[in-house]
Amino acid sequence: MINNKEKSIFLRRLFYLVSIAIALGALALFLLDYTLYGILMVAVFAFWFLFFQIADYQSVEFKVSDKKIFLRYYKIVHFGKRSFNSIEFPPQMLYNAHFENSIFGKLSDLTLVVKTRRGIAEYPSVSLSAMPLEGRRKMQEELLRVMGI
Repeated sequence: MINNKEKSIFLRRLFYLVSIAIALGALALFLLDYTLYGILMVAVFAFWFLFFQIADYQSVEFKVSDKKIFLRYYKIVHFGKRSFNSIEFPPQMLYNAHFENSIFGKLSDLTLVVKTRRGIAEYPSVSLSAMPLEGRRKMQEELLRVMGI
């Protein structure tokens, strides 16, 4: 099984700790009557939150067996109820796997394409931005092995 549990925990803690520090800093600035600096801190938080939304960090579990390919994922930074998503299908259905990298390989997405009775179907892209490079490489090797390439 390939997963990014440790990095997911680190990124989630980093987001919430920095968010709390920014919120406390903004509150202190407002209480000390530095309104302009307080508003600036709120803007910093907005950019901090926006960065995590654009990066789309997701916790990912990936496993290939003889009977199925299993991919489970969810957003690391979320508000409200956590939404788990999973993709499961027999290995012989795998038609292609697209790894798309952007921003010098820091942001990466995986799109799985399967062959069904009705034709080719594409699953929604899964962000691998929080997956270490070694994990991404192992996933790619496993998928290429299943496709026979």
